[in-house]
Amino acid sequence: MNSSTLALILISVAMSAAAQVLLKFGVQAARPAPGAELSLLAALFRTLFHPLVIGGLALYGLGAVLWLGALARTELSKAYPFVSLGFVLTAVAGALLFNEGLGMLRISGIALIVVGVVLVSQS
Repeated sequence: MNSSTLALILISVAMSAAAQVLLKFGVQAARPAPGAELSLLAALFRTLFHPLVIGGLALYGLGAVLWLGALARTELSKAYPFVSLGFVLTAVAGALLFNEGLGMLRISGIALIVVGVVLVSQS
């Protein structure tokens, strides 16, 4: 796998992780104030059309376009394991931006993912 293909893959994965962060911020911002009642349809509309949710969905779309470019250049079995780096990025983002816990089991799992991606990339 050449460096431009690897860059496409990594940028695509990073965009997907960033999309998750935007979606999380968006759904939090779209929540009605405590005590405010919204119908299911109104809540869905408010969430789907929140600018951060739209931005997250747009990032997913752009990331998918880059992913298609990467798949056109390399084997699926070599590219796809890199998608798991999205789990690493979102776990770190969750800890840093949303104060989500990173216990030893989660950190160990993240380390295993990174080792697995390194091993696959070397094959």
